[in-house]
Amino acid sequence: MTDTGSLPPQEAPPGCPAHAGGVRLGGLEYQQTPSQLYRSLRREHGAVAPVLLDGDIPAWLVLGYSELSYVTANDELFARDSRRWNQWANIPEDWPLLPFVGYQPSVLFAEGEEHQRRAGVITEALEGIDQFQLARECRQIADQLIASFAGSGEAELMSVYTHELAMRATLAMIGMPHSGDDTQRMVADLRVSLDAAEGDDPVAAYARVGERIQRLIADKRERPGSDITSVMLHHPAGLSEEELVQDLITVIAAAQQPTANWICNTLRLLLTDERFAVSVSGGRLSVGEALNEVLWLDTPTQNFIGRWAVRDTQLGGRRIQAGDCVVLGLAAANTDPQIWPEGHVGAENAAHLSFSSGEHRCPFPAPQLADVVARTAVETLLERLPDLVLAVAPEELTWRPSIWMRGLASLPVEFTPVVH
Repeated sequence: MTDTGSLPPQEAPPGCPAHAGGVRLGGLEYQQTPSQLYRSLRREHGAVAPVLLDGDIPAWLVLGYSELSYVTANDELFARDSRRWNQWANIPEDWPLLPFVGYQPSVLFAEGEEHQRRAGVITEALEGIDQFQLARECRQIADQLIASFAGSGEAELMSVYTHELAMRATLAMIGMPHSGDDTQRMVADLRVSLDAAEGDDPVAAYARVGERIQRLIADKRERPGSDITSVMLHHPAGLSEEELVQDLITVIAAAQQPTANWICNTLRLLLTDERFAVSVSGGRLSVGEALNEVLWLDTPTQNFIGRWAVRDTQLGGRRIQAGDCVVLGLAAANTDPQIWPEGHVGAENAAHLSFSSGEHRCPFPAPQLADVVARTAVETLLERLPDLVLAVAPEELTWRPSIWMRGLASLPVEFTPVVH
């Protein structure tokens, strides 16, 4: 993961402006109410703010909607290959963000024609997913999960429903059965590799995921289907075994955790906001509005690391030096007062940047597939448990301590027990 390949690491330029006045991206206040930090950064620094990542590693956080759109639209200036970073000499081997920035031969870090080739394969594979069949499968998965706790009258939805459903739906799309011991082990290892808790071994879990994906590829060589793995495997672009494994893991990671948090954040909104309380149990429209509002105000992917400046340039009045890391502040850009001057975010439109933009955005039709999974999960739960309520006061809900993903630590609920 730390391979810096053919692009030699550069020394941090002396007097790099990101070192001066950088704001640490962390702290309890930020984790619970990041919008306050975005506002204060914007007030003090404007659309592009100097920040400090773990270990006080300097970077730039793009807060402005138009500035972020400019970065993502100009790959030749703000590129994805992290081997350009001028901070590699200062990065320890156990740096917490290494899994996200350490170069890997995946579509995530590919550029130019190579990225177009790899992303094109993924796009065609996603286009082959029947969205009606996906909705049926998600409803079946949701029914199975709800049946496992419906008789108790209470549940913690993050662990028994939202993450489990999103993961099983994702595995079904890549061609694995969404139940069974093998799938359960895969689900457990993916959780650890993507969101390790204390005592977990994410490196070992990631290795087991890779081995399981290799077995899946071997199975699909013999018995291809209409799933993502089969389409990618037999695509004329001719992906290598390593490319297939890396890009399938990328697809899984992009589909699972953000979608799970999208479901959870939407349920939180529906259960705590009086605008939805009256009509939520029967209104498909209110669920759709809630899903979209969450993408504007509580988007699952808050910040994305990142882009690396190809040469010295200017952005938002800042001097960005070659090799500087630029973090995409998706959540901050979505609430930029320049696009919402009266402070009212119009949740009725979908011009948010929650799926990023430009060539490296979530490939079409990934957002539509995520919407199918999230909408089916929310609607099925509310249909099966129509008197669902929070088991704690809304202010007692806490967010997970992450500046990258926006999701609750837990979502405890109560309801009338249902005997199936």
